[in-house]
Amino acid sequence: MGRAIAITSGKGGVGKSSVCINLGIVLAQMGYQVCLIDVDLGLKNLDVMLGLENRVIYDLRDVMEGICPLNKAILKDKRENNLYLLPACKSVNIHYFKGSDLQLVVNELKQSFDFVFLDTPAGIESGFLYSIACADDVILVSNLDITSMQDADRVIGILMKEQMQSIRLIVNRLNPHFIDKGISIRLEDAMNWLGIELLGYVFDDESVIRSNNRGAPISLAKHTQVYDCFAAIAKRLNGENAALPKYREKRFLQKLFG
Repeated sequence: MGRAIAITSGKGGVGKSSVCINLGIVLAQMGYQVCLIDVDLGLKNLDVMLGLENRVIYDLRDVMEGICPLNKAILKDKRENNLYLLPACKSVNIHYFKGSDLQLVVNELKQSFDFVFLDTPAGIESGFLYSIACADDVILVSNLDITSMQDADRVIGILMKEQMQSIRLIVNRLNPHFIDKGISIRLEDAMNWLGIELLGYVFDDESVIRSNNRGAPISLAKHTQVYDCFAAIAKRLNGENAALPKYREKRFLQKLFG
C-alpha cells in the first residue's frame, strides 16, 4: 500500500507545483512508482510543466464520473519510466466535485503506486479540503517572506483542526544572500514561527523557471544544487537521516548559461 501525500501552500506563487513535480521525479529515479494528481482545479499546470499537455485525452473528472477507467486517464512521463500523471479536470464546477469520489481514486492509486502526490489548490478552497481528507501526510510549501509565512501558519491551523498528524515544511526559493541582507526571514525564525518539522529546502535558482517553461523539470538534470536539495528531501521523506545540502555560489559561466 502506497502513501498519499498532499502538497499544499498558504498562497499561490510559492512554487508548490514545481516542488510536487521535482520531488516526484527524484523518487521515480530512485526506483519508486510515483503518480501525481493535479487537484488544483482552477490553475491546472502539471501537464504543461511535464510537457504532456498534448497527450491529455481523459482527466480526473472523467475518472470520477465513470466516463473512463483510471488506467486510461493516467499519462506516463516521457522521460521517467516510474512517473505518471493524472491530469486535472479541464473544467469543473467545484460544487459538484465530490470528495468521496476523489478518495476512491486515491485509494485505487495507492494499490499500484508507492507515492501518490496530490497537488492541491493554494489556500483553503474546497479542492484543498478534499485533498487533505484523502492524504496520509501533508507537505506545506512556503517562501521566507512575511505574507507566505502568515498564510502557511493559517493553513497549519486548518490542518490541525482537521486532525492531520503529519505536517512537514519545505522552504522553496531559499536565498542565503536575501537572509544575510534581512530581506528574507531567517530559516530558524520561520521554524519557530510555524512549529512544524522541516523536511527540507530548495535554493532559489532561476534555472528552475526556465526548466519548467521548457516542460523539462530541473530534477531531470542531476549534478545541480537544486537536484541535491530534492534528493535530500526524498531521502528524508523515506525516513533516512539525510543532511540538507549547503549553498554553493554559482560561477560566472553558470550564471550566464544556467
